[in-house]
Amino acid sequence: MGPEEPWLCVLAPTSILMVEIEQAQGGTRETEAEVHVHPGGQGLWVASMARALGARVTVCGPFGGEGGAILQQLVAKDGAEVRAIAYAGGNGAIVHDRRSGERVELAIMPARPLQRHETDELFGAALIAGTDADVCVLTGAQPAEVLAPGFFARLTHDLRVGGSRVVADLSGEAALAVAMEGPAVLKMSHDEVLAAGLAADESLPSLQCAAADLIARGVETMVISRASEPTLVACNHGSWLVHTPPLTPVDHRGAGDSMTAGIAVALGRQEPVPDAVRLGAAAGALNVTRRGLGTGRRTEIERFAAQVRIEELH
Repeated sequence: MGPEEPWLCVLAPTSILMVEIEQAQGGTRETEAEVHVHPGGQGLWVASMARALGARVTVCGPFGGEGGAILQQLVAKDGAEVRAIAYAGGNGAIVHDRRSGERVELAIMPARPLQRHETDELFGAALIAGTDADVCVLTGAQPAEVLAPGFFARLTHDLRVGGSRVVADLSGEAALAVAMEGPAVLKMSHDEVLAAGLAADESLPSLQCAAADLIARGVETMVISRASEPTLVACNHGSWLVHTPPLTPVDHRGAGDSMTAGIAVALGRQEPVPDAVRLGAAAGALNVTRRGLGTGRRTEIERFAAQVRIEELH
């Protein structure tokens, strides 16, 4: 058994300030509402779930403007260390109205592309923290123009030179660039695999061929999530389907990021890949039953992992 508190470095290129309007509980007027402010974005959702699973987490990312200042405080309050890069463009923000029970987007302020010196600072911070940590998790930029695909490939290469294990949850050109540098895990959704032109359709045989192609390029373990279908996991030694009990979803968003966090935490504990994916699947499955993205309780997730079934493919 590896360390009970593995250290994860999470690269979070685009952290988002999320403002959510909820129906006021017990309100007497239609205009009464509850307003909640949360840290958002793929990297921060991964970091949140990793913290819930007992990991030490260092978040490396650009933070600037009013939103950036608030985000740093929220992330630090959650127990993660923040290595903030000054960001002239300022962090993005989004306002959702959930009083109807659905997410209605009222306003969005997108993140701006990082400038050259900001990119250099982010690379240096992630390289040092990622080399020191047990596992470095790379999450993508949204929109993709915030950070060039070559950044992710170069960082993966240099982290591996330093002996680090890299878990990448990426799409598009960034995923393809990182695949060539030999990450320990590359996770993509089946939609992302199709969009990248790696599979002809969403059938299991087609996705298996795509996984084999990415492994041939250098990926050690390929994880392809398939929405409500079992997740496909493949490496040079075999392939598996990961079955989770069907649960009633409250919010499907954040499930993939929770899965990534679970995989990375388990690998940081030096658990074998099937057990790592089992923990990740449990974290993702339980996350859809909650309103908070990237949230959960360690004891519940680890107990639920026993209900995740791993089917070996032949």
